[in-house]
Amino acid sequence: MSKLGKCFMAILLFLALASCKKSGDKPPTFLEQYFESAVLNRPYIITYANDRGNDITAQYNGYTFVLKKGSDYYSGALIATKGSESYQGAWSSNDDYGKLVISLAVPPGEFGFLARSWRFTSKNIPTLKFAPWGGSDDIQLTMVGQ
Repeated sequence: MSKLGKCFMAILLFLALASCKKSGDKPPTFLEQYFESAVLNRPYIITYANDRGNDITAQYNGYTFVLKKGSDYYSGALIATKGSESYQGAWSSNDDYGKLVISLAVPPGEFGFLARSWRFTSKNIPTLKFAPWGGSDDIQLTMVGQ
């Protein structure tokens, strides 16, 4: 076979192999891997909740919160559990994990404080600290992984 024929066959083989790769099959980024291993699917408890100078931490005694990994690294189910009671909601984040949005469809009254857009103020794993997205620091939330 001539050099031109071999080159043509090599190009065809390369194109055939390249076309077999599924679109969207890219490896997770460092941030995605870190968020998954350090935060997702792990129980967290609230160790501090401050609503404009009022310490409301006691409202969350006994609750554990788990951010479940969804179909991607940026959203999924949120499960809140206290004893035999379980509440489901959802979480989502932006691509740099600077924002966390918590939503709960029909939460107990105490969850109203949690259901909002938060910005991370500290990610010193296992401790996560938040303040409202676009808001002031007079509302604060701290969660610690178990």
